[in-house]
Amino acid sequence: MNEELINSLLEKGFLVSPEFLESGTAQALLNGFSSVFGGDRAAVINPDMMNGTKNGNGLDINWIEFEKSRADKEKGRDSKIYRTFLDIINYKVDPQKEVSIVLQEQKEERIEVIKPKTTEKLEATAIVVKSYPEKVRKRELQHFVSYFTTRYNSLKKFLQNRTELQNLTSINRLIGKTFKEQVSVIGLVYEKSITKNGNVMLTLEDPTGHINVLINKTRERLWTIAKDICSDEVIGITGVCGGKIIFVNDIIFPDIMLNMEPKSAPQETYAAFISDVHVGSKLFLERDFEKFVSWINGKVGSTQQKEIAKKLKYLFVVGDIVDGVGIYPEQHKELNILDIYAQYDKCAKLFREIRDDVKVIICPGNHDACRLSEPQPALKEVAAPLRDLPNVLSVSNPAYVNVDSTEDFPGFNVLMYHGYSFDYYAYEVNSIREAGGCQRPDLIAKYALQRRHLAPAHSSTLYIPEVDEDALVIDRVPDIFATGHIHKSSIGNYNGISTIAASCWQSKTKFQEKVGHEPDPGKVPIMNLKSREIKMMKF
Repeated sequence: MNEELINSLLEKGFLVSPEFLESGTAQALLNGFSSVFGGDRAAVINPDMMNGTKNGNGLDINWIEFEKSRADKEKGRDSKIYRTFLDIINYKVDPQKEVSIVLQEQKEERIEVIKPKTTEKLEATAIVVKSYPEKVRKRELQHFVSYFTTRYNSLKKFLQNRTELQNLTSINRLIGKTFKEQVSVIGLVYEKSITKNGNVMLTLEDPTGHINVLINKTRERLWTIAKDICSDEVIGITGVCGGKIIFVNDIIFPDIMLNMEPKSAPQETYAAFISDVHVGSKLFLERDFEKFVSWINGKVGSTQQKEIAKKLKYLFVVGDIVDGVGIYPEQHKELNILDIYAQYDKCAKLFREIRDDVKVIICPGNHDACRLSEPQPALKEVAAPLRDLPNVLSVSNPAYVNVDSTEDFPGFNVLMYHGYSFDYYAYEVNSIREAGGCQRPDLIAKYALQRRHLAPAHSSTLYIPEVDEDALVIDRVPDIFATGHIHKSSIGNYNGISTIAASCWQSKTKFQEKVGHEPDPGKVPIMNLKSREIKMMKF
């Protein structure tokens, strides 16, 4: 009998264990259940199945209950389990539909025949990887010294691993030496100047001392790179030591190496990126924002746009949620909500309309009700109506958030930074200024990634000196770098990192006109997390 059963199973591509042949289920299969072996897919049956595990189709079967139902059928009792089992084996049951069977005489006992891994409504997962916790302490001069020392040591670790920097040495070992040999040093840019001959002169310092390095204008590539260097960034250089000066042969930045295999989500889901909502301003484009929310909720848009909205799982809001009060001179003349609490109340009312299954991740910006110095802590009690919405995740500026992770997929690491320092680099970095300045936030994002710092120059932003870390160092490689502040939407890619500058929801103010911003309101980058394709939608 067993030989007949084994041959029948093998013909159908099934594997069995010796223990299974002794079970009542095996005998039942032999006694007339030959139809269950239909189809061209194979299954693996083992003794663990006797207690309820998965069949070859990946479906939950409780074999003990099946045996019981088979016996009950002979007595004319409930046969639903029996019939469902045959349907499963014959692949007549849709594996995406959950089938639950309850015994008529034991209604408290629920048997889950199918337990799908995914449901039609995809669940959003967002995990805070790094968010700055506010540290209240007195700051003194020594804290600034320690802060820059910490920055130097953090960025030095990235540079030390670069193969270009051979024969690394400290600066004090070179001072006063007259020999000419190849050397490499890592230093913080103390000063930059242009000599009367048009060469670029840098003064580098490390904890041991400082030394001048010269980039000759005849070395066009290096000279162009050197013109973009700003003060206080950490770089590595190689060159020939001439005693009190190094003649540079190469310049190396901490940089982020090329990622040849960018992550791709297993399922087609979407993330949207917005910034600079500026609720409370007379120039806030409320109707456009409400249209955006209506699209998220599937009420407006083409058929294709509604399909994208249905699969939207994440909304990143990169700062300046409200317009604030007293941010710039005579701002009150451009406000229609003069109270900061009322601004956040209004904001909460707008965001409350977003459907609950969309995870909204918010960091503050320079207009929000928190300190201006970076890193900025997450929104406080003044923003409680917004912050405490059930689908809102409030983080600091900057912050790292991991989204869309599963047991089999690590998710995407998103670096959120409002971008208050970006104005400085738009005007002070030669190549960015000539390419369009504030119109090219993608180039500013690239610049920051190359330096692995969000605001290397001392005067580029207000900051809080911490002795244990520089929170503006890009110490983790993000998959997505999301920014705002410039009010100009832009997308790019640098070494496998998607750079996304979010747009705004405010018309041009007099202050923006003064600083050279050209707003591009109502444009929202929408990213397909499976294909990594980014589309721009206009509202």
